[in-house]
Amino acid sequence: MATRHQARMAVVSLLYAFDLGNGNIAEHTDEILEEKKIRNKQRDFALTLYEGVMQNLKPIDEAIIKHLVDWDFQRLGAIERATLRLATYEILYGELDCAVVINEAVEITKAFGTEQSPKFINGVLDAISKDKSE
Repeated sequence: MATRHQARMAVVSLLYAFDLGNGNIAEHTDEILEEKKIRNKQRDFALTLYEGVMQNLKPIDEAIIKHLVDWDFQRLGAIERATLRLATYEILYGELDCAVVINEAVEITKAFGTEQSPKFINGVLDAISKDKSE
């Protein structure tokens, strides 16, 4: 059985594909999740996250852009952008403690991103979580 961490990694993959121009990725989410063995409750969890990000993409991107220091949103790597979108969704709309969300995002970035990505992701998400709590 897949874990929530694996479900989140699958969601980052879906968001990554969307970001690279695969606008019809939503038509293939069931196949992709099955291929990654994301089933039952974790499948529902992954779909909820993916759909939540897609439905709130504009405010999520605005929150990220607000906290980018000396970075252009469009120049971010697609993995970093996908990870930030997922984690920002969970910070703004989810029920998990922000520290848990940030830790998950950092771990995902360690798996998919560059060597500098985890520190960058941590900084941006920390700023978003502080902004939310104000």
